[in-house]
Order: sequence, then structure tokens, then C-alpha cells
Amino acid sequence: MELYFRDNFFNAGYTEIMTQNQEQAGHLDLKSAFGTSIDVFDPSGLTCSGQFRMLSNRWEITSADGGQMGVLRARMSFFSKRYEYDAGPRGVYEVTAPAFSQEYDITGMGGRTVASFRRTSGWFSSGAFVLNNESDQLETYELIAVVMGVHAINKRRNSAAT
Repeated sequence: MELYFRDNFFNAGYTEIMTQNQEQAGHLDLKSAFGTSIDVFDPSGLTCSGQFRMLSNRWEITSADGGQMGVLRARMSFFSKRYEYDAGPRGVYEVTAPAFSQEYDITGMGGRTVASFRRTSGWFSSGAFVLNNESDQLETYELIAVVMGVHAINKRRNSAAT
């Protein structure tokens, strides 16, 4: 199932999560213009949250009850964009894209692609994404938090570079 979602220009407020048929499938709560924490909701309520760990560039994803689901971190790479999502006992996943691409693959153990996402917005607009999840281990709404974590890490890198 493909889901569409986006960031807001000011990184605050609610944005909808939509299906390919333009039906609402939940929403994101971008908590503050001064921070990067998010809450991800499916139609029945809160599923998970994402935020940077204190004084770190690691994006932590927690379940609705506060338990840790996984940690996303950037990996060093010269010719591609690489991230690692450690989902604890469910495995470690690699998130990669070629250097100038906005299309990412999420691969599990053995190199099998379990999900993919791409940025659908332009350079000067807020981030909009489409996610396709084929994983048995990772929930779709958890992967939305992973995508928003990749986006937050990229925004931090870009602001540090300027």
C-alpha cells in the first residue's frame, strides 16, 4: 500500500496521511516550529513518535506507550546517502539512495528491499513523500516516522552546511 504524507513549511501543525485514492489514512502532528519531534496517527489513534535523542543526531522512534521501537542514524558515505535503522530484535535495516537522488530503498538482512520511499516535492517546498511498505516486520506508520527522521537529519545537515 502506498501512503502519501508531507512536512509543513514551518515544521508545525497537523498534516494528513493519504492513500493513493486520496482517502485519509491518518495524520502527522509536527509538534513545534522550534523542534523536530513528531507524532504519527493512524485512523484509530497514536501509533508512534519520533524525535532526536538529547544532544545527538540519532532519531529515536517510540511506540504509543513509550517503548522504544528503533533508532535511525546517518552513516558515512561519499557517493550515496546512507542511514541505518536499528529495530532491535526485528533487525537492522539500511536506508540508501544514490548521491543526488530522492528515491530511497530500505533493505533488510540479506539485502532484500522491504520498503521504498521517494520525495515528491520540489527544492523550495516543504518535504512531501510517498512510501511503499512490503515488510512483514516493520509497520507502515513506523516507517513514516523513519522517513520523517531521514528528512529531519537531512534538514539538520543542510542547515549546518550553510
